[in-house]
Amino acid sequence: MTFLERLQRAQRDHDSLLCVGLDPDPERFPHRWRGDVQQIFAFCAAIVDATADLVLAFKPQIAYFSAYRAEQQLERLIAHIRDVAPDIPVILDAKRGDIGSTAERYAVEAFERYGADAVTLSPFMGFDSVEPYLRRHDKGAFLLCRTSNPGGEDFQTQRLAGVAGEPTLYERIAQLAQGAWNRNGQLGLVVGATYPAEIARVRALAPTLPLLIPGIGAQGGDVRATVLAGWRGAKDGSAGSAGSVKPAPIIVNSSRAILYASAEEDFAAAARREATHTRDQLRAACRQAEE
Repeated sequence: MTFLERLQRAQRDHDSLLCVGLDPDPERFPHRWRGDVQQIFAFCAAIVDATADLVLAFKPQIAYFSAYRAEQQLERLIAHIRDVAPDIPVILDAKRGDIGSTAERYAVEAFERYGADAVTLSPFMGFDSVEPYLRRHDKGAFLLCRTSNPGGEDFQTQRLAGVAGEPTLYERIAQLAQGAWNRNGQLGLVVGATYPAEIARVRALAPTLPLLIPGIGAQGGDVRATVLAGWRGAKDGSAGSAGSVKPAPIIVNSSRAILYASAEEDFAAAARREATHTRDQLRAACRQAEE
């Protein structure tokens, strides 16, 4: 089963567009674990156990583990997800971007050491920085396209001279990911919820690619605007009518709002409540998008 097929199945089976980002900050752990980096696995595993039936993906951010020399805890965490939620894909948020043998080693890190199903990549160095990840045909890769941070405008919205139609950089990335670069149907794009107009533009340019959308929750992205911009459901052929192309999922990520819904002993239950609320908001927005 390919990564996209696993993602579509998880979306269908859990009726969810929610991805929970696993960004463990020991300084925000419940009081009994506050500041204890040895509890990173325990904290994240509790979140996974509390939310696994509500999501279509988990997204651990590698920096929150490597900063505390907790890579082995990340390995344990992904193995734990495999045990308790084998149907849920894991997207390793690493934003790698290098070429040649270095990219090959990063691919080994993501897919063999950690066992992730997909990884986030920076495409700035071109296709040869992406290609090593695509040699594993059952894996996925999400290219940074139009990110949610304000500094993304420094490059991503600049127009490219000498390219037909003078697209912006983020539009060109979307075009390449939908077209020539997507050799095995493995690519997706990262687009920020804080820019819904750009989400809609990326969706128009890349109608069949999964979109990983961070920026709701603590970053302030609007759930309804995000879904209306990126979601394409039954009215666009998702039921699989003859000759139609099934639109790929949108993966709407929330991290801090769910992870730190409570600093007390009920942190996992509070995370579940927040995840349920967000999932239900996404469902409601999908219904509106279908009307």
